[in-house]
Amino acid sequence: MIRRNLMMVERIMYVDSETPVNCVFTAKIQGDIPEENFKAALEKIQQKHPLLRTRIDNSEKHPFFIEEKDIEPIPLRIVERKTDEDWLQESEKEWFQLFKDEKKPLAQLVWIKGQKVSEILWVLPHCICDGTSLVAMMTELLALLDDPALELKPYEVFSSVDDFLPLDFDMKRKKRKARFYLMMGRLFFLMQRKSKTRNLGSNYVVHWKLNADTTAQITAKSKAHGVSVHALLCSSFMQAFQDVQGKYAKGKVISPVDVRHFIPEIRQDHVFAFAPTIELSLKKGSTGILDNARQIKKDLTEKIGKMEARELLWMGEQMHPVVERMVSMLKSSKGGHDVTLSNMGKINIPGDYKNFKVETIISPTVAFPWLNSNTLVATTYNQQMDFTFMSNEQFLPKEEAVKIKNKAIELLTSSL
Repeated sequence: MIRRNLMMVERIMYVDSETPVNCVFTAKIQGDIPEENFKAALEKIQQKHPLLRTRIDNSEKHPFFIEEKDIEPIPLRIVERKTDEDWLQESEKEWFQLFKDEKKPLAQLVWIKGQKVSEILWVLPHCICDGTSLVAMMTELLALLDDPALELKPYEVFSSVDDFLPLDFDMKRKKRKARFYLMMGRLFFLMQRKSKTRNLGSNYVVHWKLNADTTAQITAKSKAHGVSVHALLCSSFMQAFQDVQGKYAKGKVISPVDVRHFIPEIRQDHVFAFAPTIELSLKKGSTGILDNARQIKKDLTEKIGKMEARELLWMGEQMHPVVERMVSMLKSSKGGHDVTLSNMGKINIPGDYKNFKVETIISPTVAFPWLNSNTLVATTYNQQMDFTFMSNEQFLPKEEAVKIKNKAIELLTSSL
């Protein structure tokens, strides 16, 4: 029987019972699939992943996950496909769906059903999943839609972050450190002026794809200059913000890292929500995209090398007393960064099945309630890089976001 408090990092993404923060992940397929295959697939996926049989209970001081004995199956919403842009409208609808029904699971599937082409959208609250979770669930879904006889292996969910601690974890010393951080946190929030500023504009997404040739050239350029594609993306987008926004640009990106690199017990096919983040900066006064990319790669490698993800998770748990203030600050502060840039890299979902073909994968979308909701997600599938750039009309007008996107592509491809 599952019953555990939301971790601090899950609570931030949960926000509260009235604020939806949903991730939407889309696959476009060619071929026919019987509706009963969807229902059978969703049942097996729900049996595999423990969090898909829980609800979030708010009746106590901290919200907690509790397993619901008679939970309903994962809902399937079927929409008639009319245009190639339907997935975008349906994603935007799903951003604001609250998973509040006690008998319904924390997931939904949308099938935009066309004659020969369909889009399939996974919708999950961000407090239970990261990008890797979405890829795992899409991989399982497509495999089961093609072959409903396939079996999935269930797994046990952890009971608390203590399950991830190393044997040599010095609890006494760490507790002293945690108390100090909590005291500093309280002090910090005490000194912050309470801001009434909130994002009142509408959330949007700008979506684009680079063709296979351009994608291959960017990859080759990165290799030739000894930088990663991720470093090149960070460098190009930070410079684009600088070129478009001038003195208002921050010259910083926040980059989430897959926690599974550090905690292998959390497997690639586990649904899990925590992604530790690293802050990366542009070199002062430098406008060389490649120079900056080299510096960013170096910083990223160093910071990842020093990251103690197990301790970070545990330390986060000691910060529950200030979590509401953290959320309040995210809702009212412009932050010190231009964008949160999540590069999920190559998506290893098969393209050819017996009964259908995956035409493309669209990077996840999400509408954050933060004042600075600038988020860029990049994926590569079928040799094509795909981008979703999300923000809020009030914080970053869509028109300006498009200018930044165009400038970044120009910088990314200028010296190919």
